[in-house]
Amino acid sequence: MRIALFGGSFDPVHHGHLLLAQDAVEQLGLERLVFIPAGVNPHKLQCAPAASPLLRLKMLEAATAGVDYFQCDPLELERHGPSYTVDTVESYQDRWPQARLFLLLGEDNLAKLHTWHRIERLRELVEFVCFGRALEEHAAASHPNHLRLERRIDISSTEIRQRIARGLPIHYLVPESVRALIQSNALYQQ
Repeated sequence: MRIALFGGSFDPVHHGHLLLAQDAVEQLGLERLVFIPAGVNPHKLQCAPAASPLLRLKMLEAATAGVDYFQCDPLELERHGPSYTVDTVESYQDRWPQARLFLLLGEDNLAKLHTWHRIERLRELVEFVCFGRALEEHAAASHPNHLRLERRIDISSTEIRQRIARGLPIHYLVPESVRALIQSNALYQQ
């Protein structure tokens, strides 16, 4: 079985996340892609997500509903203290010892990868798959052993939160089900 793990704040999840996930499924021949909303990100301890863990999970579940090969896992949200990727990956290896595991990450994480908790163990357990951007070719050259998926998507969760705070629409940036959850819970308003 080929499984990819896609972690992040997903605050909120948007069409860019979903398009990248779909690309990964197709290009890597995945049976399953698991979205894992971050609990306490050890690299962003001073910057907690704006939406609660439960609402970020609900938005992910709404965005991926009806797609059999997408799954959402609250594993890191249920963990106390910092959520280390290596712990999450070890949990998946315990559940599916014969699976080939991929870890999806943006190229912006490559330069900091050496600072990740137990990075050598993580390298043993997964194949890193980087979402490439045409403007970040230097990152690819310095990490030639990582698989790379190319797609340029200029949508960010930060932009979406800023638009909501300014009273601007977010249609077409997020799935309608996510927009409805944001609206009904009055998320990201100043």
